[in-house]
Amino acid sequence: MAKIVIEKNTCKGCGLCANSCPKEIVKVSKTVLNNKGYFVAECIDESKCIGCSMCAIMCPDCAIEVYK
Repeated sequence: MAKIVIEKNTCKGCGLCANSCPKEIVKVSKTVLNNKGYFVAECIDESKCIGCSMCAIMCPDCAIEVYK
């Protein structure tokens, strides 16, 4: 099973990862802020992750790592 790790203090909440996820399991949170005041990306259902790494590839801040 794949695992998504998002470095919350690096994330700027741009949403590119959410737009690129084929399973639509990455979303920008409406409640969780990082220390810079950005709403951060989060995985809402890790069990559906296929490990394609599209979220990590699209992240301009390299805030996402995917482990298979």
